[in-house]
Amino acid sequence: MKEQTALKQAPLTKDTERLSGAEAIIKCFLAEGVDTIFGYPGGAIMPFYDKLYHYQDQLKHILTRHEQGATHAAQGYARISNKVGVAVATSGPGATNLITGLADAMIDSTPMVCITGQVASHLLGTDAFQETDIVGISTPVTKWNAQITKASDIPTVLAKAFYIAQSGRPGPVLIDITKNAQFEELDFAYAKCHSIRSYQPVPETDSSSLQAAAELINAAQKPMIVWGQGVILGEAEKEFKAVVEKTGIPAAWTILGASALPTSHPLNVGMVGMHGNYAPNMLTNECDVLIAIGMRFDDRVTGDLKRYAKQAKVIHFEIDPAEVHKNVFADVPVLGDVKNTLAAIMPLLQERKHDEWHQNFKKLHAIEIEKVIKEDLEPSSEGLTMAEVIAQVNKESEGKAAIVSDVGQHQMAACRYAQFQYTRSNITSGGLGTMGFALPAAIGAKLAAPDREVVAVIGDGGYQMTIQELGTIFQTKVPVKILVLNNEFLGMVRQWQQLFFDKRYASTEMTNPDFVKIAEGYQIPAKKVTRREELAQSIKEMMEAKTSYFLEVCVEKEANVFPMIPTGASVSECRLE
Repeated sequence: MKEQTALKQAPLTKDTERLSGAEAIIKCFLAEGVDTIFGYPGGAIMPFYDKLYHYQDQLKHILTRHEQGATHAAQGYARISNKVGVAVATSGPGATNLITGLADAMIDSTPMVCITGQVASHLLGTDAFQETDIVGISTPVTKWNAQITKASDIPTVLAKAFYIAQSGRPGPVLIDITKNAQFEELDFAYAKCHSIRSYQPVPETDSSSLQAAAELINAAQKPMIVWGQGVILGEAEKEFKAVVEKTGIPAAWTILGASALPTSHPLNVGMVGMHGNYAPNMLTNECDVLIAIGMRFDDRVTGDLKRYAKQAKVIHFEIDPAEVHKNVFADVPVLGDVKNTLAAIMPLLQERKHDEWHQNFKKLHAIEIEKVIKEDLEPSSEGLTMAEVIAQVNKESEGKAAIVSDVGQHQMAACRYAQFQYTRSNITSGGLGTMGFALPAAIGAKLAAPDREVVAVIGDGGYQMTIQELGTIFQTKVPVKILVLNNEFLGMVRQWQQLFFDKRYASTEMTNPDFVKIAEGYQIPAKKVTRREELAQSIKEMMEAKTSYFLEVCVEKEANVFPMIPTGASVSECRLE
């Protein structure tokens, strides 16, 4: 949403006060209920930081070690709490360092507001020191952005920013504020934004679409649900569970949808996608009705679109009209807030069991157990597997931990084998696949949910992309558990090189430093595991630690993640070896 639109504001509820623009930003944050922000100071944002000095008892600022770390921390904060994450940076390189996090938040629909400082208004366009056109640069990776050059615009624009970030399909917003606007004074009063002309965050639901969807579901003999993060973003877990249980339909999840329904639920049939479970992938092309709920038919889920669920009638529950028919034609689109549409369809649905259809899932799952899972969890080789490490985390956490995974083989192992009892427990970079995401995101998640155990599961490659955020842990004492699964390779790329490039391991083998010494340099308790008999006790020590803890586990160097759907293949061509 890029066009300029008129803003409707509620009447001001209190007298104005004379403030600088910098202090007005802080007052806007407080009015929106912000309690934690992540950032890195610099020249163009210095007036804001000067005023922040006086609000340290009301607004916690986490000094990350890189601006990208600030965005990922804000993402982790938002993903576990369902609040807006906030990141702050200066102009120029500070602002451009936010781009990866903005892009990640955009594709994964994470509500985030980023504030960047900018050179003074009279210097705009002169190539001044640390000037970049961050509004132009960030336009493709934000839901909305704007530049403020006058202090008087700050309350209105920030109210709009928070509203856009968290309404409808959430996403990141960037507001660029010139230095002179931070110094200028204004008569400050704040009114939250509740609507914007021409912006309809939630489309109206056509009641006939609910009726049509219910008729298809009630008549189906082999129905299948695939749900995504929309269920979590819409806080529709209760309504979703009710629909699944009433209809008796086997339900599979995308990686961002994981944990909306407990892993142990009898109707949860596993993960779809490139490294998803065998049964839901194979049976996608056998179901007669495919019910997609809060998911966008990403290519990693569908494989070859020309051979994806062509035999099925497709029902698509979706809040973003742009996603309907984009990749897969929907016979019955059901637009609207999924919490409302699922509740509305419930009375129209018949109670069903689908026992015979469920047997197909069980038979194929038994094949996956025999050919993949048994070897992953009870390997015959001496080398440790990523799956058995995740299984030990499950045992110690009893499925209650929030798992924040990075990107690569370990991510797939974590998604496949982690046990989740509670929603918002699987936090990972889905659409962008950002290596380096997990460590700062885990910091943000733990700060947002201090009573939850937060475990960052990271590969040795991704870990070194944001390893400097150990400094943030050192300074804040946030008790994050860091689990690095070290195979001395960029594992997912190496797997592709093995399978599709005749084992030409070009630039994927890693020569790594002593990770334990590095962690100890930040005064983080640390340990390295190389043998199976050390694993259980070491995981126990990590999980029981009251402080942050670093655990490196050396796993098989050339182990692969299966099942696997090769790029361009059909979901029916899911490989087990």
